[in-house]
Amino acid sequence: MSFPDLRSFIDRLQRDNDIVTVEAPVDRNLEVAEIHRRVIAAGGPALMFTNVRLKPDATATSPFRLVTNLFGTARRAELAFGERPLRLIRRVVELAETLLPPTPGKLWSARDVGKELLRVGTRNVQTGPVVENVTFDVDLSRLPVITCWPEDGGPFITLPLVYTQHPDRPCHNLGMYRMHVYDSRTTGMHWQIGKGGGFHYAAAEARGATLPVTVFLGGPPALILSAIAPLPENVPELMLASLIAGERLPQVQGYGPHPLMANAEFALMGEVPPRVRKPEGPFGDHYGYYSLQHDYPVFEVRRVAHRNDAIYPATVVGKPRQEDFYIGDLLQELLSPLFPLVMPAVERLWSYGETGYHSLAAAVVKQRYGREAMASAFRILGEGQLSLTKFLLLTDRRVDLRNFKATLEHLLARTHPETDLYVFSNLSMDTLDYTGPAVNQGSKGVWLGLGDAVRELPRAFTAAELRGVTDVRVFCAGCLVVGVPSRASDPDAPARIAGDAAFREWPLIVLTEEPMRAAASSMNFLWTTFTATARTVTQRWKEYFPDRNVEMGDSIKASLD
Repeated sequence: MSFPDLRSFIDRLQRDNDIVTVEAPVDRNLEVAEIHRRVIAAGGPALMFTNVRLKPDATATSPFRLVTNLFGTARRAELAFGERPLRLIRRVVELAETLLPPTPGKLWSARDVGKELLRVGTRNVQTGPVVENVTFDVDLSRLPVITCWPEDGGPFITLPLVYTQHPDRPCHNLGMYRMHVYDSRTTGMHWQIGKGGGFHYAAAEARGATLPVTVFLGGPPALILSAIAPLPENVPELMLASLIAGERLPQVQGYGPHPLMANAEFALMGEVPPRVRKPEGPFGDHYGYYSLQHDYPVFEVRRVAHRNDAIYPATVVGKPRQEDFYIGDLLQELLSPLFPLVMPAVERLWSYGETGYHSLAAAVVKQRYGREAMASAFRILGEGQLSLTKFLLLTDRRVDLRNFKATLEHLLARTHPETDLYVFSNLSMDTLDYTGPAVNQGSKGVWLGLGDAVRELPRAFTAAELRGVTDVRVFCAGCLVVGVPSRASDPDAPARIAGDAAFREWPLIVLTEEPMRAAASSMNFLWTTFTATARTVTQRWKEYFPDRNVEMGDSIKASLD
């Protein structure tokens, strides 16, 4: 196993001089998160906080260390994955395409995969580090749980590995759902729509039953990565975790409703009762603004297990690039070879982390008969977490989907918007998307750009003075970013610009109050920013890192501009 627990990964980062220990006292309320944002914006190291104050201006500190920014660079995320899982998945796909019909020679040539797959799964062990301390005296206030943004509803556990089992059949789910800490024994359980743990809870609640839940904190990095992975509903996350780790995962029985991951740092054991809800949030989220307060199920913690000198892992959520960006792109690389197996007409697929992943995806699909691309669109929008995609771009010709400008130009050169742009209203939406009329409701778009190019895209814009336009920028061939006043002050601007002959040759026009910034890069184009202040962190920067020259990035811009 590459990294059997969190500590082995941290040890490797220490050998690589890629983690810094912060011994200065820091406040878990906002200060830790702002330090994290400054460091990750500069591409800096992982952070180990050893002196986390539990209350502002108080001397009491958490008995547990806090680690953040574990996966905050492409190098660290790749280190956590390793090369073996991607190599094995590509080999499995190759065999799926060539093994049938089976022959003795083909089966013999596949023996390497058989040996690897024998190491996938879990195994029982008599004891493990996670049960070095087990208590019914639950006190979540001792954990260094952080508050990330000024208007957050309170502290949130941001890297929980939430394990549930279906009440009616033998299948499990390991998901990552933020947990709003209400008091010393209860938290919210943010089961969004389309999530496996939420499906398990719905099945239990339908018959009036309590759902047992175990939450792991820490453990092998493979556990964290697999909990985030957008796997189909019935594909077990522990199988992917074992595949990434390269070994069967050790489990300890007999301490709670579920087996415990032997090498986890913490295990919170409890239950979520039926028909009990409590306000959860607000929470500064991936899309760059706060998800609002809504009622969610309540997790009641009955028992806690943890290692000696346990380390509490956390992440900070916000506009990219944050840790989820690097993990998300690597997960796409890992799972992308499987897409053609489950969706044969989909040749390549990419979701854009700059938009929070669910907001925009693009695919290269087969077009063997008229409008077959739309069959692929519905197939993608019906597949697991891909069903939360808000806007989908489709083409049937080869293009580098990771290069957003190239992908957009490719589509704009081929599209007939009057017949190729579809908008579907009154659909379910990602819980975190607040652009619709109500939570979990909104519209989806599909835009086709098929066949050969039908137009030469303009690449430069010149025009006389335009009424109500503050600036015009070319984002890419065929796409303009046009500066206009706010919609409230000039509601007629879209119709006026669409009818202006100066823009006739441009198939896509984006209106914004900040055209220079929006057109500066693909990241900016795909993202709308918001601001935060943290004067304390600026003043204390040298105190945090007295022995290391750690660069202070700009947490307001993050990776924008």
